[in-house]
Amino acid sequence: MIIVKIRNGEPFEKAMRKFKRRVETEGIMKELKKRKFHMTKSQKKREKRKLAAKRRRKLAQRELKFKKQ
Repeated sequence: MIIVKIRNGEPFEKAMRKFKRRVETEGIMKELKKRKFHMTKSQKKREKRKLAAKRRRKLAQRELKFKKQ
């Protein structure tokens, strides 16, 4: 649970920004989106493989970029 302490005279907008930043760093919204729909084991495996392939492509792109320099 996220708790944001507000000081006396602190504007609401500033407190809201603090709250949003904490939600972002905790990864709550990402978790909510992930849990929005039930995923079967096979779907989870497929998604995991897809993310791994994406990481490999990204790493390969970086390596190519540095080899050119």
